[in-house]
Amino acid sequence: MRLAFPLISSSNWTGGYNYLLNLVRALSIHCPDALTPVVFFGEDIGDDEVEPFSQLRGIELVRTADLNQARRMRSLVRALVFGVDAPLKRLFVQHRIDVVFEAAQFFGARLGLPAIAWLPDFQHRHLPRLFSPFARLKRDLGFRAQIGAGRTVMLSSRDACGDCERFYPATRGRTHAVHFAVPPSQPASAGTAREVARGYGLPQDFFYLPNQFWVHKNHALVADALALLREQGQRVVVAASGNTRDPRAPEHFAGLGRKIRSLGLQDDFRLLGLIPRAHLGALMQASVAVLNPSLFEGWSTTVEEARSLGVPLILSDLAVHREQAGTEAVYFDRYSGAALAAVLSKFRPLSTEQRARGELQAGDDAQARVKVFAEEFLALARRSCQNGST
Repeated sequence: MRLAFPLISSSNWTGGYNYLLNLVRALSIHCPDALTPVVFFGEDIGDDEVEPFSQLRGIELVRTADLNQARRMRSLVRALVFGVDAPLKRLFVQHRIDVVFEAAQFFGARLGLPAIAWLPDFQHRHLPRLFSPFARLKRDLGFRAQIGAGRTVMLSSRDACGDCERFYPATRGRTHAVHFAVPPSQPASAGTAREVARGYGLPQDFFYLPNQFWVHKNHALVADALALLREQGQRVVVAASGNTRDPRAPEHFAGLGRKIRSLGLQDDFRLLGLIPRAHLGALMQASVAVLNPSLFEGWSTTVEEARSLGVPLILSDLAVHREQAGTEAVYFDRYSGAALAAVLSKFRPLSTEQRARGELQAGDDAQARVKVFAEEFLALARRSCQNGST
């Protein structure tokens, strides 16, 4: 089979970009004889975003102005008004595409090709206050258009499948959970990881929060927890990195900084901003544990990356977090700064020997999860092709 993967720039959706990169990488490694991924890029996509895909074996890359960011609205209008984005359909036919993968895009009910619609999450239903009325309506209509067009509906968790069938009853019996996984990166040595952490001025013991600085990622709760610990005479350091721009709340990062300064937590809560990707794994390894206090997740990439390195996890009490990490994590009430403070105050670093053993086992476990991820997706692509979902 030849599958089309139209790419969204990481500058617009970091999580979506990383998801597609990991999916295509998994298929390249585990399903090279069954499937050929054809990745379509807009001409406005930078070479730095194309390069990771170009390193994968058995992948075809296509550049087209029809996927430029400036043309996305025009593409959607054509899909809704005429039933198909005709220029893109011609492109897919030209490249002998068998199945199209739609991620935050809709190419029309009359596309004429089997298509898989990946619905990443239903945050707009769980946290409507974080969306403008227009944004909620746009997201909801997009999902309904894909569902109404008979797409094969793919979710990243059983939790999301339940949400989808509850919010959109027409999908009952049509949802498919494909659990996302990431391959283990080459771990840095303990000395190298420590050197990277030292470069950011971080102490020997710190907790690491690698999430975009978006409102629902719940960084404010961390500030509340650290303030409580300070009142109790305890000093805990949390370092946070990620994209500082929340498109729905452009002032959020600045407001978080003001809150931290007003509480006198500049030394306790370190906001690193966007850091080189190579440093992310090193900081995970150097940390006492990776923290994710999020109010909502679809299936967390950073949790998967921490799991692949055998790093301890402290997670908010989301059902999807429990589905993803099971007994590998410690959980806390996502609305309680006191609950998080209690966990941070009692959490103790593992010994060097414990971390080394955990790292070896985690690498093997991650490889097995990635293989399952690729195989589950391949089975769904075959089903979509056989059923002719368009």
